[in-house]
Amino acid sequence: MCHFTQRRLTLSFPKICNVFWRFHRTSTSHLCSCSKTVSDEKYQDPFQLGRKDLKNLYEDIKKELLVSTAELKEMCDYYFDGKGKAFRPMIVVLMARACNIHHNNSREVQASQRSVAIIAEMIHTASLVHDDVIDDANSRRGKMTVNQIWGERKAVLAGDFILSAASVALARIGNTTIISVLTQVIEDLVRGEFLQLGSKENENERFAHYLEKTFKKTASLIANSCKAVSILGCPDPKVHEIAYQYGKNVGIAFQLIDDVLDFTSCADRLGKPAAADLKLGLATGPVLFACRQFPEMNAMIMRRFSKPGDVERARKYVLQSDGVQQTTYLAQRYCHEATREISKLRPSPEREALIQLTEMVLMRDK
Repeated sequence: MCHFTQRRLTLSFPKICNVFWRFHRTSTSHLCSCSKTVSDEKYQDPFQLGRKDLKNLYEDIKKELLVSTAELKEMCDYYFDGKGKAFRPMIVVLMARACNIHHNNSREVQASQRSVAIIAEMIHTASLVHDDVIDDANSRRGKMTVNQIWGERKAVLAGDFILSAASVALARIGNTTIISVLTQVIEDLVRGEFLQLGSKENENERFAHYLEKTFKKTASLIANSCKAVSILGCPDPKVHEIAYQYGKNVGIAFQLIDDVLDFTSCADRLGKPAAADLKLGLATGPVLFACRQFPEMNAMIMRRFSKPGDVERARKYVLQSDGVQQTTYLAQRYCHEATREISKLRPSPEREALIQLTEMVLMRDK
């Protein structure tokens, strides 16, 4: 985060986080990695490097959503307006190229790999539509949500339709392994939402619960999409695991920073209300860390910040504690692990872009 000092970012890592880091991290086989972490390849901005493969991305998504009903089409097109960051598709195409280069020095993205990028964005957007209904959200990406404009019932149906169109596109790839990998994402999204609806009394269980929810709701899509394109581009299971681990770790870090921004960024920058998670009754990383310094927050967490004044008091405690800094440090740990994994692949501009992407995740302010 650009507004954090280096001193803050190097705060001692609490014992509780070391426990959960070991708990959550999945072991992976060690490859004979390249001798250099950073190659001599010229640095390239990830968004510039992935632009070629993402050209006409949203137009191609809209082709998958061809419908006869004008209202449903308008709802489906609402978020596919080309103004999003396309963060997930970009990771997917960069990973596809990095794995292709590692395998046989091919620098082209296969049509099936690009389809995975499209499907990932469709699944992600469908989940946003459904999340906004569950949360009764008013704004998303700086504009009104689908449920606020068209109502909850139609919003749910629109999300279902986008998800069904993604499933058809997935079936068209014609690879049962890829279908299995990407349908896991949909299962994880549902399980993650149920995890978010629950809470744990025990502090240790609570943090593990939070990390598991974070993986299922956010990181699973990135991890499994990266794994899918690696399977399509390279037969080596060790490469599939590298792609999966990179996506998992970047995805968790991305959400951790998102949870930080809920406390440190203004609503105009976020494109949604600040302190939204507290208002929804959610105890995210900054809150759980702050609770160690302010035990009185435990009662608020268990009642999901439902009493008058809970949200304001909890936000004050978080900002007075080191919760924001410790959550940022945890995100750094996950980004470091992502970099360690992707560095096992053969050097390429795409590999370096994926490494650079971990820094961008940490530095983003919206």
